[in-house]
This record gives sequence, structure tokens and C-alpha cells, in this order.
Amino acid sequence: MDFEVGAEHRMVRDQVREFCEAEIAPIAQEVEEEHRFPREVFEELGDLDVMGIPVSEEYGGLGGDQLMYALVTEELGRVSGGIGLSYAAHVSLGSKPIDLFGTDEQKERWLRPLAEGTEMGAWALTEPESGSDASDMDTTAERDGDEWVLNGTKQFITNANVANSVLVKAVTDPEKGYDGISTFIVSPDDDGFEVTTVWEKMGLNCSPTCEIKFDDCRLPADRLLGAEGEGWTQTMKTLDGGRISIAALSVGLAQGAYDAARAYALEREQFGQPISKFDAVRDMLVEMYRKTERARLLTHKAAVRYDAGERVTTESSLAKLDASEAAREVAEDAVQVLGGYGYTTDFAPQRFYRDAKLMEIGEGTSEIQHLVLGRQLGL
Repeated sequence: MDFEVGAEHRMVRDQVREFCEAEIAPIAQEVEEEHRFPREVFEELGDLDVMGIPVSEEYGGLGGDQLMYALVTEELGRVSGGIGLSYAAHVSLGSKPIDLFGTDEQKERWLRPLAEGTEMGAWALTEPESGSDASDMDTTAERDGDEWVLNGTKQFITNANVANSVLVKAVTDPEKGYDGISTFIVSPDDDGFEVTTVWEKMGLNCSPTCEIKFDDCRLPADRLLGAEGEGWTQTMKTLDGGRISIAALSVGLAQGAYDAARAYALEREQFGQPISKFDAVRDMLVEMYRKTERARLLTHKAAVRYDAGERVTTESSLAKLDASEAAREVAEDAVQVLGGYGYTTDFAPQRFYRDAKLMEIGEGTSEIQHLVLGRQLGL
């Protein structure tokens, strides 16, 4: 069992880390305060050829694996949770399902620009009334000749107002339950598509979160992704990979918070010595390091098994549960280590703390992860 990532993975990780420190870290707080989606950052990530890491090279991707993608997501999260979140939503949710389930024509038209980084992607599952029961959908798609007609509302959709394509889940046969859900590729240019709200949030404000409405939104028949009725099966496969990416983002947030607290504790002096020498602070930093490393190992394990073609519902859920809670706990302790300074926007821990909370909510709450794991364990 080798716990070291390979040379190619290290090269990509180090390249992205250098970019993050030089280009993202200096503006991370600024874009949060401005609630500004930093499109220029994503254009540069496209130039680095990482906007489609797990997408096949045939359609503009890097042809990398889930582990490489997790490493990049972690590096982004280490400096900006918001940029990391929009990146993860673009890759795992907006792009990868087209790679997995699309026709050659759909991949050429919709996937290539996403993978090459010239366009942004999004994924619309959650609805205002569905909450954790994502299968409880009111959004419908009815066949009308050679077209599908979408009606309904989707809630808390990352990237919706900056995306060039959105993968939308809708009910095509109400009598079939899970087997009556399908996926559609929707363009913001389609008549009947409207972003009705861009939410003000506790954190992650450089990553837009939106409500979108479909009002007799007409789509050509070739916008159906995969076969009719396969939408829920696609969703479950997508979430296995998506939860790994949220785990990786959480590890990045935890690492960033730990790094900030450690640097401060080594420099800040009280009573004639660095505060890192005091038992209370040292023990807190050790716990922060332990939680971050544990979360990273669980995340890498899930990614490696995903890449091996194994079923990873247990591993991805466990990684997401542990890493998301570790991110929040480590970030909270980082604020405590910095004391009053940690509560100011001049220092990063407050941003990591606010950003980390969503990790316990998005792509399945911690409570849902317990439910998933209980079922996987036969409980």
C-alpha cells in the first residue's frame, strides 16, 4: 500500500498550488467581500488544462483520474472555498455526467467547451420543497412532438447564473417513481429559462448560488442525456464522485485553516514566548493536524477505489462526512488560535470557518451521510 501520490499527480498538484498562491490567495478575501465570481481565475485554470481533469482527452479533457481531480480541488480549497466550490460543481456535476452518459454529438457540442475551460457548467437537482429527499421533484418534462417542455423550479444551484449549460433533473413519468426521472441539457439561452434569485450567503459568496425557473422551456429531443428514465441512476453515480470532490474541498479548507493558525502561533508571542509553546495552543494545533490528515487519507482512499472501478458509496460517503466535519472543526479552532484577530477579515480563518459550514450541508447533509452509511453497513 503506497500512500505517496505518483509523479504526474504531484506535478499537477504543485503547478496548481503555485498558481493558487500567486493568483488566488491575494484576491480571495476581496472577491468574497465583493460577492464577485472571478471568471478570470477560471479562464486561467482552463489555460492550465485542469477544468476537465477527469474528462476524456478525446473531448478536451486531461484524461486524468479522480485522485488527480481531488488533489486539484484540495489546492483550490486551501486558498478559496468559493472558487473551489464552483470548480467542483463545474467538473463533477456539470461536466462529468456528459462524459459518462452523453452521445458523441452531445460530448462534442456541450462537453468539449466545459473540459477546455471556455465555458462553465452547472447541475440542477435540488428543489425548494425537496430538501434532503432529492427524488421528491415537482419539475416536469413533457414530450411534445420533437421537443421536451420543462416546467418547475430548482433551488441552491451553484454556478447557474454564470453557466453555459445546466444539467437539469425532471420527472418524465410520474407513475414510475425513481425510474420516471430524466436528465436534460439546458442552455441559459433557451426560452423559458430564468435565474430568479442569486442568494446572499453566510460564506462562499464568490461562488454564485441561485434559484432557477423553467416556464414552458422548450428543448430539442437531443437534449435528453442518456435514456428517458435513467436520471436517478445517473444521479447516484454522479454523487459518488461528487462527494469525493466535496471531501477534497473540505480537506483543502481544513489545511488552509491549519496553515494559518500554525503560522500565527509560531510568530505570535505572549509572556515572552511563541504561543505555540503553550500546552493549550499546541494541543489544539496537533488535533487540527490529526483531523486534516485523517480526512485526507479517507478522501484519497475513496478516490483510488473510484479509479479502480469499484463501487464507492461507502467510501465516498464516509470521506465526505468526516472531511466536512473536520473542516468546520479545524476552521473554528483556527479562529480561536488567532483570538481577536481570527474574528477579523484581515485574517483568513473567519473565511474558512464560514465556508466550511456548507460542506456539512451540500451534496447530502451529515445526517444523510449517516443514513447512507447505515444502509451500506446493513443497519
